[in-house]
Amino acid sequence: METMNLYDNLLEAVHYEYDTIRFFKKSEQREVSLVRHKSSGTLYVFKHFSGNSEVYRKLLAIYCPNLPQIMEVGEKEGRTALLEEYVQGDNLGEFLEGGLLTSREARQITRKLCSALWVLHSMGVVHRDVKPENIIIRGKEVVLIDFDASRIYKNNNREDTQILGTTGYAAPEQYGLSQSDGRADIYALGILLNIMLTGEHPSRKLAGGRMGRIVQRCTMVSPEKRYKNILHLMEIL
Repeated sequence: METMNLYDNLLEAVHYEYDTIRFFKKSEQREVSLVRHKSSGTLYVFKHFSGNSEVYRKLLAIYCPNLPQIMEVGEKEGRTALLEEYVQGDNLGEFLEGGLLTSREARQITRKLCSALWVLHSMGVVHRDVKPENIIIRGKEVVLIDFDASRIYKNNNREDTQILGTTGYAAPEQYGLSQSDGRADIYALGILLNIMLTGEHPSRKLAGGRMGRIVQRCTMVSPEKRYKNILHLMEIL
């Protein structure tokens, strides 16, 4: 009942107290827009979509410089509405248009993403869509955004209930082979690390030296052969 009331209150507040600046996405199933609070002038992202609010509700109480802050969440009859911090900056895809990164730069970005993922994994959340477009470079900070493909790991599930993720970054288990856990995000980080260093997927061109060996370990087909958890990868880096 409480989340239902929050849902109605949030829709009403966005209608009367916020101006819509622009839409990032708009369809029958999903609306994502940039809104400005009329009184304070603060910018937020407003999301309204078909799906449950479980992951976003877990993030309500979390503050991490490498994750956007979730301000309010409400759910009603299979629809979720939420307000989150607007993270200003270029996404990593745009950043990479300026050229490849040095090993040190790629390592720094990956370590900060490890920090974000450690927070998520500690709560049982698997992001499942780590890719350049979901990573914002904000000054010296790196922020992982967009939890629409994220899910809660459930001990009794043998496979994911919904196949989501981005081709090229999604781990094999995300295609229904088994239930994805934090090691699926490690797989995506390995692909990302290689792209930052070479501009190519590791299947086409593998980074050289130690970084290449790290990429190979991250992207093993079997999750059991990857780094055991995100902290292990962070320490290796």
